[in-house]
This record gives sequence, C-alpha cells and structure tokens, in this order.
Amino acid sequence: MRMFRRLAMTAAAAALLLGPAAGVASAAAHAPAAARITGGATTVTTGPGIAAALVKNGIVPLATDPGTSAITSRPGYLAERFRFPVTGGKITLSPLAGYISHQGGILFLNARTGKEVVVSNFVISLTKGSLTGIVNGNPKARVPLFTLNLAHASIKGAPHVLRAGGIGLVLTKTAAGALNAALGTSLFSAGLKLGTAATVLHI
Repeated sequence: MRMFRRLAMTAAAAALLLGPAAGVASAAAHAPAAARITGGATTVTTGPGIAAALVKNGIVPLATDPGTSAITSRPGYLAERFRFPVTGGKITLSPLAGYISHQGGILFLNARTGKEVVVSNFVISLTKGSLTGIVNGNPKARVPLFTLNLAHASIKGAPHVLRAGGIGLVLTKTAAGALNAALGTSLFSAGLKLGTAATVLHI
C-alpha cells in the first residue's frame, strides 16, 4: 500500500492537467469524483529472458483479437510486446483507485504437447493492485493473474489523457498453477516477474 500512496501523490499532481483549464485547480482541491474511462490501450512487455525462456520450453504466447503482439528489441534481449484496447472503467486519482477493462487476450500454446489455454478480458484493479482475467472464455472463471508492482511506476497527465508506465507484473500462485496444469509444464512459478505494463487512458 505504501507504493500505491506514492503513486497516488504523483497522480494528484497530474490531476491539475486533467480537464479544461478553467476551474481544474479548484476541482482538484476537493475529493475527486470517479472519472469515467472512455478508451485507450495497455501494453505489456516481457522482461529480460522471459520470451527466450518461453520459447526454449516450447511455450508460444499469441495475442487474441483485438489484441496484438510483436517482437521488439530491448537493450541486450528480445521481448514480446502485447497491446490490448481499453474498453472502459473508472478511476480516481486521490486516493488512487478504480478499475480498467480491456478486450483481447493471450493464447498460451505448448508446442510440444499441443495443450493450450487462453486468458482474456483483463481487468486492472487499482484499488486491489491486481490484474485479473477470464480463462478459456468462461466469465465465471476469472482469476488473479498478476499483482502490480508500482515501485518504479510513473504517471503523467494531459487534458483528458492519463499515461502510466513502469508497472511491474508479478505472477500469482493461482495463475502459475493454472498455467502449469493447463499446459502440462512446470515452467511457471509464483512471483515470476513477467515484465511491465504501460497504459494510456482517455477520460
């Protein structure tokens, strides 16, 4: 929660930039109402060695529509970057809270066994510090996939736009067990630092 408070203080400063110029400072001085998110996108970039480890073990992650993915060059390694459209949500800046909904997902395929699993319709909860998703299209099977690490997060505001980056994604025990069971592997472990997320929100 200490990391969330630090980010919330930065977000409160950014609130001065969110909205029409007239009256914004006055509005920011009061407890803010939840701002409705109208669109945007979140990108997830795998960390050092993650993409190589997946391929080495026969695990192929593929984006599902309308999500997209691409291989990108990072200093010293190759990473896979996923992009998911933001479909809505609500957010408050002080205290930092709310949720961000997405479309698209990731299909994990074990090329050695032919087993696969799809996680999709991600929801970022700023209130709980988590990212959840549904498994194989079953809305009743929503599981916590990652905890959010905000130690190195940054947030910037502009009129009607909020940008946050450097959000660490740490695999949960539940997600690691589900992926291993579905794919017939022991590759995934709780606490795995998959990579980082960045989001651009239209509000």
